[in-house]
Amino acid sequence: MPDAPVIRTAIGGFPDYELVDSGRRCKLERFGPVLVIRGEPKAWWEPVLPPAEWDRAQAIHDEDHGWDLRPGCPREWRMRYGNLTFLAKISDTSKHLGIFPEQAPHWRAIQQAAAPGARLLNLFGYTGAATLVAADAGWQATHVDASKPAIAWGRQNQTLSGMAEKPIRWLVEDAMKYVRREIKRGSRYDGILLDPPAFGRGPDGNVWKVERQLPELLDLSRRVMTERPRLLLLTTYNIEASALMLRNLLADLMQPFGGHIEVGELALAHSAAPDRLLPLSIYARWTPHPPPP
Repeated sequence: MPDAPVIRTAIGGFPDYELVDSGRRCKLERFGPVLVIRGEPKAWWEPVLPPAEWDRAQAIHDEDHGWDLRPGCPREWRMRYGNLTFLAKISDTSKHLGIFPEQAPHWRAIQQAAAPGARLLNLFGYTGAATLVAADAGWQATHVDASKPAIAWGRQNQTLSGMAEKPIRWLVEDAMKYVRREIKRGSRYDGILLDPPAFGRGPDGNVWKVERQLPELLDLSRRVMTERPRLLLLTTYNIEASALMLRNLLADLMQPFGGHIEVGELALAHSAAPDRLLPLSIYARWTPHPPPP
């Protein structure tokens, strides 16, 4: 019988982030020194804190009108995670700030699977938090994203983290096309991270729909892995998917390698109500058994 789905929470190790409260389809968060309110479709319940606490927010995002910034609120600022520095940034085109703190459990898994000389491929890598965690842990990292601004942001994070000498490859590419070319070139990777959007467009206009193309991308990912892979990590924020769906996909995909599959949800604990968890994404993580040296 497969293990039951696991709930992984980003508790500890990231003092520059705090989920303060959530409810009524919104969340109140602290990113470094800045209190932020953003929409959150999974927060169906009532907030714990009174409205006066929410009124302290310096930046409020509304899906219809974008950002409303209080006087003195910065447009960008730095946040620390371990040895790394990430740039949080308020953009006119997105509610996202460049950091997904709920993924901290993934960052720890990346660190644990690292080995000198091991190669890691990060597909849909956004602004590069996981890539920098990997490079800092010793992986030789390749970062692929279709967005030029995201790649530029990731390079900026690399510089701010004092890691300019690390051999990270930053590529503005369509993920599917890149993996196909890597297979033809005979390139192989010991670890692969996949965090595909539900919908998106590549740099040349190609349309991505996760429900149609994820199985093919997973098959390509298996073909570009080494004979003794160390890690495969799949995350999705698609509300139509389930952890059990991801388990079935990885069970078929990684059957030749044996190993262990963990599936579950990534969640954040509230400082206002530690027993309340905000679910944000689902994941499936494959690791070899026994772990490689």
